[in-house]
Amino acid sequence: MSDASSRNPAKDYQTVSADSLLETDLRSLVRLSIAEDLRDSLDWTTVCLIEPETRGGCQIVPREAGICAGLATVSWIVDEFDADLDVELALEDGQRLTPGQPIATLRGSVRDLLTSERTILNIVGRLCGIASLTARYVAAIRQSDARLYDTRKTTPGWRLLEKYAVHCGGAHNHRSGLYDGFLIKDNHLALAGDHKGPIAASTAAKKALRWRGSQIERLAAPDIVEIEVDSLEQFREVLPINPDIILLDNFPIDQLRQAVVIRNDINPSVELEASGNVRIETLPAIAATGVDRISSGALTHQATSLDLGLDWFDSESS
Repeated sequence: MSDASSRNPAKDYQTVSADSLLETDLRSLVRLSIAEDLRDSLDWTTVCLIEPETRGGCQIVPREAGICAGLATVSWIVDEFDADLDVELALEDGQRLTPGQPIATLRGSVRDLLTSERTILNIVGRLCGIASLTARYVAAIRQSDARLYDTRKTTPGWRLLEKYAVHCGGAHNHRSGLYDGFLIKDNHLALAGDHKGPIAASTAAKKALRWRGSQIERLAAPDIVEIEVDSLEQFREVLPINPDIILLDNFPIDQLRQAVVIRNDINPSVELEASGNVRIETLPAIAATGVDRISSGALTHQATSLDLGLDWFDSESS
């Protein structure tokens, strides 16, 4: 993992790991992939040309440099295919990929290898692509104390997997779902109001903090209260209410600096998160303003799959 993973932020959402929740989501995704490819039928090309007894092996080989992510899922994928295959991993998630250096070896039924290969490469390649892009973003702010976060702008069905890949790339996970803390946005303010207009951001923040206090036993840890503001005026209104995090939405660089100065003077315990127009080109300037956190949907929705291939060896019929 990169430097971001070793920091100890005061307030943070839960980190996605290769646990039973991730496995459950991965297996559901693989079952969908199997249905797409086979539709309760067979891989006719493979059945026609490959004898059932044929054994062989292949290695998963990156064709480009990057960061490994999702390799731990290969055994789960093989299991969902009910494939007669042994899996041997050469790397751990979070480690660097070297072009041409194998990262996993699969041995067993050639029929099963051919039928499952595309699903394996699609999933692992996608996750490695996200981790690799994330690592480049993290490197862009390495000289600052700012922490980089993902968002909920993920592929439907892939939420935990993509957030896991972000973590492998060295960044932090923002909330995994609507259950994972409070994040008050402009639409909440507009629709919680009455005919006179939206409710004030400070009113919403106070209500969320009170509600958290009364419902604490029902809430998912860490029950963070975060509120989005889109102006310095709104920021000044919310800061004394003491939410855990204030999200500064699409603030220009000079206003981000002003917000940090105001926060440091009035309520240093509140963390500031910059979001909006976050690209790898803009990251260093955003981080230099002194904000604590930077969130970017680009980590997931702009990532492309890493180029992985299968290199085959010792095919034989028994």
